[in-house]
Amino acid sequence: MMWRNIVSNFLTLLIVLMVVLGGVVTWAKRQYDGPGPLMAGMCLRVEPGAKFRDISETLKEKGAISSAYIFRAGADYDKKAGKLKVGSYLIAPGASMAGIVDQITAGGPSSCGTELNYRIGVNGQQMILRALDPAVGDYVETAKFDPKLEPAPAGFAEQVAQSDVRLRVTLAEGVTSWQVVEALKSADFLTGEVAKLPPEGSLSPDSYEMKRGAKRADLIAEMTERQKAVLAESWAARAPGLPYKTPEEALVMASLVEKETGVAAERARVASVFVNRLAQGMRLQTDPAVIYGVTKGQGVLGRGLRQSELRRETPYNTYVIDGLPPGPICNPGTQAIRAALNPDSTKFLYFVADGTGGHAFAETITEHNRNVARWREIEKTQKQGASDGN
Repeated sequence: MMWRNIVSNFLTLLIVLMVVLGGVVTWAKRQYDGPGPLMAGMCLRVEPGAKFRDISETLKEKGAISSAYIFRAGADYDKKAGKLKVGSYLIAPGASMAGIVDQITAGGPSSCGTELNYRIGVNGQQMILRALDPAVGDYVETAKFDPKLEPAPAGFAEQVAQSDVRLRVTLAEGVTSWQVVEALKSADFLTGEVAKLPPEGSLSPDSYEMKRGAKRADLIAEMTERQKAVLAESWAARAPGLPYKTPEEALVMASLVEKETGVAAERARVASVFVNRLAQGMRLQTDPAVIYGVTKGQGVLGRGLRQSELRRETPYNTYVIDGLPPGPICNPGTQAIRAALNPDSTKFLYFVADGTGGHAFAETITEHNRNVARWREIEKTQKQGASDGN
């Protein structure tokens, strides 16, 4: 009888322990899968050689998880504890332990930390360093400078040296190939040389994700391939009856459109003016092409055109030559290429600045002359205002 009681009590205790253990496991799973205690976003950096235990303790200290032990146990159970990936991760408020484990073991581009964007523009270049503020989920600019004209600010080199910094090169619409190649020489995170200047117009203005140590020549090749793809796609979808025999001629037109207006909504209208002029046998008379003939695309003219330059016969002086110039005058963006191949249907033959950053368009020379006179008055007022301000 005594042994029967002992066995009965043992079985009862075992059942109780199993129920308790089951409850603990259920509770731990809810802790692992449920919303976490993090109140504001945070950046978690996983350094090379980091251990899962260290990461779990950091997360516990920063209030992102309720238990470092449950975090590790859950990762072990999911067979992810040995798959930690180097990077910087934006941990969202309320993120579950399971979600955080998925983040830091999946890898991929860093979602937090610092980004260096080397922007190459028409009037210069800028290194722009930004760091993500996890509290607001947005980037905050920490440094901006022209590497050709200014020294890097204090601490810049140390920040950029971090292994998880995202590197990007952004090419603005309208830059010339010479400007691109010259600017890339100042990108210290790239290597190698560009042996040959790429043909004008052949580079696609876009943003390019880079790896530290990537070759400049490989970047140029990627820019070239993207531009080829854009031009081929746009050429295939072109409007009928255009005055271009080849995609290359369309690229020349796109470069003129790109340099004539910075207003996206005007590109197809500007293209229509040039198409209408070609259809009527008129000269294009576009100043940016004349400027390219003077500078050869090597920098910005920095002044107005002289009358002697407007009269000088060069392959790019569209006041003198008929038709299109022999090649592009810059690297046009996708929108300019599409505008050149699908211009608006208008009767406009003229346009001039209107003082707002855009242009006033006209069908007749009489109307155009009125627009020019209006622009001259605006210029006069602007100069008078600047003089009074001094």
